[in-house]
Amino acid sequence: MAAAKIKKGDTVVVLTGKDKGQTGTVQAVMPKDGKVVVEGINVMTRHRKPSQTNPQGGIDRVPAPMAISNVAVADKDGKPTRVRFEIKDGKKVRVAVKSGETIDG
Repeated sequence: MAAAKIKKGDTVVVLTGKDKGQTGTVQAVMPKDGKVVVEGINVMTRHRKPSQTNPQGGIDRVPAPMAISNVAVADKDGKPTRVRFEIKDGKKVRVAVKSGETIDG
């Protein structure tokens, strides 16, 4: 399996779908399913009946997973960029293709 190019905590841009062009922070990555959960993006509403744990009930809004191919890492200017790996100082690091900047450490 290839190394993960998108990780938890990354700022990403949505490339397709109803939220196209929006940016958000990755909350979770599911590599086996090929999905990511992005904060405030792809929000679904769930109508909850009142229960003992939630006596009020109501409408919950939670971000749903979306395909990892529909997001790209945001560059320093907020535009999407691809990611490549390079060896710097004996460490494998992620590098933004557009700007050449190191993404992590």
